[in-house]
Amino acid sequence: MLALRLTRGSHPLVLLRRLTVAAASAGVGFLLLCTLMYALSHPDDRSSVGRLLWCVLPLAATVYLAVAVARTDPGTRPRSGLSAIGLGPVRLAVLAASSTALSCTLGSVLALLFFLHLRGDLTGLPFDGAAAELLSAGTPLPLPAALTLLSLVPLIGTAAAALVLRPRAAAPEAEEPAGAPAGLPWGVALIAVGLAVETYVSGTEADSRPPGMLVGWTLTAVGLWLAGPALTHLCGRLLQSAGPSALRLLAGRILMAESRRIGRPLGVLCAVASGAVAAVAAYGSAPRPWGPMTALGTTLVVVCTTAALLTAALESRQSRTEATADLVRLGAPATVLRQAAALRAGVLFMVFVPLTLTVGALAATPLTR
Repeated sequence: MLALRLTRGSHPLVLLRRLTVAAASAGVGFLLLCTLMYALSHPDDRSSVGRLLWCVLPLAATVYLAVAVARTDPGTRPRSGLSAIGLGPVRLAVLAASSTALSCTLGSVLALLFFLHLRGDLTGLPFDGAAAELLSAGTPLPLPAALTLLSLVPLIGTAAAALVLRPRAAAPEAEEPAGAPAGLPWGVALIAVGLAVETYVSGTEADSRPPGMLVGWTLTAVGLWLAGPALTHLCGRLLQSAGPSALRLLAGRILMAESRRIGRPLGVLCAVASGAVAAVAAYGSAPRPWGPMTALGTTLVVVCTTAALLTAALESRQSRTEATADLVRLGAPATVLRQAAALRAGVLFMVFVPLTLTVGALAATPLTR
């Protein structure tokens, strides 16, 4: 009940982030239901397992967004005096997990209602049965299986939010030891292994490719996620090299301090973009390369990872509020702060865009032979 009251009384921007999580959860739920009905209506089609496996990507992206939104929830941020009324770190983590569960459950309920409506099982509204053929309206919907699939996002999202926001991990990332994050060697190794797996799988039979391609892409994505903070830290060092000005020093120091917070979602977005580059290079010339469900899943992954990056950037900006206020009091003009932000964005663009194109081209090479 307290989580519901905090949700109702939140800032419009916070409500928008929670509604984004609900919309993503609804999209994943709808996609899972569509995959379930396709498998039931095509029992002899061996591609049904591959379709279900590829649903893991939008599900993981939705959970990742839900955790990012929970981290920046101002209603569950520790404040002085809250422990005295029983709202300590543990209770706040529970509230954040409850808010995540509420948003994800709302999305799953909407997905079920919308799915039944488009199938024609619910009538009295516009577009009754508009997608009856696509959603296999002639096949009965097994309610236990549907509810099991719809519960995946709320359960996994809530568990992930509780795990990330538990009191042991509640310390600000700015207090982590300074120095180069150590994930670059492991990240490069995982990227190489992922590309090798994709290359090997591309030469096997078509029926065994989807699971192998998913494993290879997942390894590549984890590698980019691990390497993202180190690359962001190196971008900060690059800005401060060769006789830097005060503007470059400011931009570089901020990048180094925020490398872990910004680098991880940057690495994930880089993985998604590289996968899109590889898919377009391999299948973009086909007459109908992607169906509606593939387009929905791709949209969910892109929107969720982009929203997670924007949420992390907002969290980073909130963590610098006091430092920014001190700079303004010392006489730093607002234009300097804006130029520093543009400089940070520019150097990240110059490093991560070529990396994305390179990984995407390497992943597409075995698929275009």
